[in-house]
Amino acid sequence: MTSSLPARDFDWKNLAIRVASATVLVPTVLGAIWYGGGPFLLMIAVAIGLLAVEWGKMCAPEAPAEVAVTITVAVLAAVFAAHVGWYRSAWLLMVGGGLLAAFITRHKADRAADAAYGVVYIAPACIAMVWLRNPAGESVSWDLTPGVAWMLLLFVITWAADICAFAVGSALKGPKLWPRFSPNKTWSGFAGGLVGSVLAAIAFAHFAGLDLSWPTAGIFGLVGGLATMAGDLWESMLKRRFGVKDSGDLIPGHGGLLDRVDGLLFASIAIAGARIVVHWGWAT
Repeated sequence: MTSSLPARDFDWKNLAIRVASATVLVPTVLGAIWYGGGPFLLMIAVAIGLLAVEWGKMCAPEAPAEVAVTITVAVLAAVFAAHVGWYRSAWLLMVGGGLLAAFITRHKADRAADAAYGVVYIAPACIAMVWLRNPAGESVSWDLTPGVAWMLLLFVITWAADICAFAVGSALKGPKLWPRFSPNKTWSGFAGGLVGSVLAAIAFAHFAGLDLSWPTAGIFGLVGGLATMAGDLWESMLKRRFGVKDSGDLIPGHGGLLDRVDGLLFASIAIAGARIVVHWGWAT
């Protein structure tokens, strides 16, 4: 039976490195979201390539390049189809790309299914973000376009969940949430993250002028917060399976890109799903 990972004290000296990294990354992300179009797609494409490289190194250390290239091409094809409005084709390309990745790497990876899962892991979130950035038939009361407002809501929720979970968990500590895979996460941090994501969603929806009642905005925050922390835990489990501490070392103080966007991958799908419910009139 796999033993629990030991908890470690937080390295406060690392906090300055994290802040410096965020100072560079956050404006870049917000700028791409604001401008949309080419800059937004370029950001997504670069992220896909970096995530594919990290996934290839984790799941197939003997053939990381083949896995990375296959995943990148498959996910980019699905994202481009989504960008031009061919969403059904995007999902078909994702499935086909996953099967192709498994076939190409069947003799090069320990488990060919891991390469296929890399496509399924990355593509849905990217398709969801493309859809959120390009909504039709909606308006907001600010100068924000609906696509910018929805993408900012997504990031506000995920950032609030991460920050509040860390802050509350560090302050209160208490029982561990899932010590076998993530020994530093606590139930107090989990609760703090949910409260933070709900309040952040309500506040942003109100000030950005999104056409959401405060209970509905709170549900968005709850769903997005749960998905953010589920994504974080899921990646911890995957890293444990592959026997790695971090997905990479791309971002100083944070590890790999996957370590930074693990919650976002899940949250983007959850927020897109919740928006479909609202868009179809099942909630207001």
